[in-house]
Amino acid sequence: MLYYSTQNPSHKASFKEATIKGQAPERGLYFPETIPTLPDALFKNLQSLTKEEIALQVIAPFVGDTIPHGVLKNIVANTVDFNFPLVQVDDGIYALELFHGPTLAFKDVGARFMSQCLGYFMQNENKKVTVLVATSGDTGGAVANGFYDVDGVDVVILYPSGKVSSIQELQLTTLGKNITALEIDGTFDDCQHMVKAAFNDFALADALFLTSANSINVARWLPQQFYYFFAYQQWQQKNKPPVIAVPSGNFGNICAGLMAFRLGLPVQHFVAACNANDAVADYLQKGKYAAKPAVPTLSNAMDVGDPSNFVRLLHLFNNDHHSIQKILSAYRVSDETTKKTIQDVYAKNRYLLDPHGAVGYNALQQYLQGKPAGAGIFLETAHPVKFYDVVEPVIDNAVPIPKAVQELFCKKKKSIKMNASATELKAFLLERK
Repeated sequence: MLYYSTQNPSHKASFKEATIKGQAPERGLYFPETIPTLPDALFKNLQSLTKEEIALQVIAPFVGDTIPHGVLKNIVANTVDFNFPLVQVDDGIYALELFHGPTLAFKDVGARFMSQCLGYFMQNENKKVTVLVATSGDTGGAVANGFYDVDGVDVVILYPSGKVSSIQELQLTTLGKNITALEIDGTFDDCQHMVKAAFNDFALADALFLTSANSINVARWLPQQFYYFFAYQQWQQKNKPPVIAVPSGNFGNICAGLMAFRLGLPVQHFVAACNANDAVADYLQKGKYAAKPAVPTLSNAMDVGDPSNFVRLLHLFNNDHHSIQKILSAYRVSDETTKKTIQDVYAKNRYLLDPHGAVGYNALQQYLQGKPAGAGIFLETAHPVKFYDVVEPVIDNAVPIPKAVQELFCKKKKSIKMNASATELKAFLLERK
C-alpha cells in the first residue's frame, strides 16, 4: 500500500514513511493510493471474531509489508485491550462508548496504535524523534499517555490556553519526562497552523526529526475505523444498517468511519454532529467550503474552524459533492441545546452524556425525526468526568470520579506559555536540539 499527498499526488510514500513524516510535503495529507476491499468472510463471521481479529483484518492492507504480521498483531492487541460497549440510551438510540481506555477518550485508540508503530519504525534509528501535536482537548492526553517515557521520542503538545477542560489540561501537563506542554495564547486553529508551519520549515526539517501525532498522521487516523466495526458487531438489526452520528471537530473520526464504509461496512448514513463551528456543515448544504474563525463552545474538542481532515473527506469521494451528500449529513447543535440534551437524557434515562456526546445524540435525533422506524448510534467520545465543570451544574449532581482522575488532582501542572507564533515555536524547538 502506498500513500499519495493530497497536495501533490505524484508524491508517494509507504505506510512507514507516512507515519514517520506525519504530514506530506506542501502541507498535504497522506491518503491511500487505493481503498482495499475486505473479504466477505469478515462480515459473515463478524459475530465469532474477537476485537483483535477484526482490527487486524481491517488495518493489515493499509500497513502492507512495513510491519511483520506478528508484530502488527501485537500492536493491534495492545491497542484495543479495553471495552467498546454499545449501550441502549433510548428507543432506537444507542451510544458507542469510547471512553474506557487509559485517558477516558476515543483518541486512546489512534494514539496507542501510532505510538507503537512509530516505536517499531524507530527502534534501529540513532536519532531522537520529536512528536509535535496540536490538541483541542483529548488528543493531548491520549498522545502524552501513549508516548510517555518512550526511549528516543520527545513529545511537544500545543494546546489553546483556557480552551480545554481542567481534567484535559491536567492529563497533558502533569506527566513530565519526555512530554512538554506548550500553552498557546490563541485557538486550536492557531496551534494547528503553528504545527503545520513547523513541518513545512526547511531549517527545522534539517535540524530535527519531526513527526505529527494529530489525525493528519495516517497511523493516528486509520485505526479509528476499528470501533465502527465493533459497533456493527454489536448491532442487532443486521437487516437494517445503523445511522451513525459522530461529534465532529477536525473530522478525522468521521473520515475514519467513512473509510470503514468504503471498505464495505454496512452503514445506512453518517451524521456529522457539529457545534457552532460549522464550516463543513455549510459545505454540505452549499457545495462550497470556506474556513471560519474557531468559536469557543462547551464541546471544546470540536472547536475547529478549518478542519484538517476535510480534504480527506473530499478524496474519499473523488471531490463529488453529490456522492458525499448521499452518505453524509450535518446538524448544528448550540450550547443551550447541548445543556438541555444532557439534562433531559439524564432525567429520563439516567444516562450521563458529556458535551460532545450530547451534540452527537441531539444531531442523531434531528436526523431520525420523521423516520418512525429509524434507529442509530452516536459516538460517546469522552467520559463525562472530563467535563465535570460543565456537566455537574446541568444535572445538579456530582459526576463519579474514576480513580485515575482522582490521582490527577494531586499532580502539579507544568506548561510553557507561548504566543500563537510559528517563529516562537521554531526558536523553542531549535533551542531543545
